[in-house]
Amino acid sequence: MPRAIHYLLAALIWGAPGVTITIKGITAYSSVPQSELWWLLIATVAVIVAFFYIFGRVAQRYIDRISTLPEKSPVYSTFPLRGWMLLLFMMGLGIIIKYLPNVPVQFIASFYSALGPMLLLSAVRFVISACRR
Repeated sequence: MPRAIHYLLAALIWGAPGVTITIKGITAYSSVPQSELWWLLIATVAVIVAFFYIFGRVAQRYIDRISTLPEKSPVYSTFPLRGWMLLLFMMGLGIIIKYLPNVPVQFIASFYSALGPMLLLSAVRFVISACRR
C-alpha cells in the first residue's frame, strides 16, 4: 500500500470519531444551564490545550513512522501495535462512557468539545502529510 494511503487511513481513523465526538460535545452544551457556561468553557479550553500537545506529539510520531515505511506496506503497519492498542482502548472507553448511567452533561460537553476538534486537527495533519509526500 502506498505511503499516501497510510496517511489518509490514519486521517480517517482519527477524523471520523473526531466529527462524531465534536457533534456530541457541542450538542451537550445546549443542555448545560447558562449559569455554568463560563466555568465549563474554561475547562474546555484547558482540555483543548492539553490535548493539543498530547495529540500533536502522538500524531507526529505516527507521521514520522509512516514516512519511513516501505512504499508497499500492509495496512496494519500504519500504526505500531501500541498505537492500535491505544485506539482500541480509546474506543472501548468511549463505549463505556456512552453506556454509563448519569454521566454529567457538563463532562460530555467539556470533554467531547475538546477531544473531537483535537482528533480532527490530528487528522488534518495526516492529510497534509499525505499531500506533501
